[in-house]
Amino acid sequence: MRAIVLKEIGAPENLVLADVPVPQILDNEVLIQVKAISINPVDAFVRRTKEALDWVYTYKGTEEHIILGWDVAGVVTETGSAVTKFKKGDEVFGNFKFIGQANAYAEYVAAPENEVVLKPANVSFEAAAGATMAAMTAWVSLVNVGEIMKGDKVIIHGASGGVGHYAVQFAKHFGAYVIGVASGANRDFVLGLGADEFIDYQTQRFEEIVTDADLVHDAVWSDDDKHLERSLKALKPGGRLLSLVIYPTKEFIEQAKAEKDVALLRVNVSPSPSYEKDLEYIARLLSSGEVKTHISHTFPLEDMHKAHAIIQTKNAVGKIIVTP
Repeated sequence: MRAIVLKEIGAPENLVLADVPVPQILDNEVLIQVKAISINPVDAFVRRTKEALDWVYTYKGTEEHIILGWDVAGVVTETGSAVTKFKKGDEVFGNFKFIGQANAYAEYVAAPENEVVLKPANVSFEAAAGATMAAMTAWVSLVNVGEIMKGDKVIIHGASGGVGHYAVQFAKHFGAYVIGVASGANRDFVLGLGADEFIDYQTQRFEEIVTDADLVHDAVWSDDDKHLERSLKALKPGGRLLSLVIYPTKEFIEQAKAEKDVALLRVNVSPSPSYEKDLEYIARLLSSGEVKTHISHTFPLEDMHKAHAIIQTKNAVGKIIVTP
């Protein structure tokens, strides 16, 4: 089968097309013919960072091929002897074996049956693939960790991005008042997602405009180590600050609690015990049309390096999809 392998740590061009064996499935796995692959910022981070490859990909040093990727949608072509949830021909999607080696940049992947769910018939493979890691990250942040409630005033940073554009839609689904923060060029897109207000981070200081938020979803891939402090200022006493990228120090967490009674919560996007239930809920929202995947770019498998060149800018709008 065709797959994209990483020759060595470094530039997007180190991702090259190769012929590799079709994976053998375990008893609890299904073999999926991949129809669409979703690309995330963490993919590029692992590609160019040895420490991330060792940890996120769990590189052992004995692999014949390094195949990145965790998000797919496709068709079940084979089931393990212990699989009861799926049959051959089922259309499925999911984000699996994260943290670990899912080997998703390929024409076929082996996935545990409890880490994929049925794709709604009226949702494209591309849209379903997009709604995997990015959508689950937004869901875990706002719903499982943030415990979002109707009437909450919520700030969504990076509201035009992969995670952010789902976060806006999820927050509106739960009845929140949503303030989307992104670049001015994406104003109409963010408001079109349902945001009630828009703040252009390039020309405005969000913490000077909003100081009474109940919840801040901070998913900014930023070198600004003061970003969490700014998000803290935007919260009212008793609010919740969800940090998806920056690891807050113990001292900062304690200070936020002592000075403003703010719960600063680090969001872990690894699959949780409620993973299947959560992804099935997302599938229903996709099926009903209440939540949509915005796809800004689609590339064929052999152009994976082009997808990585865009995602590593951290300015991609919506999702980038690759199709084998």
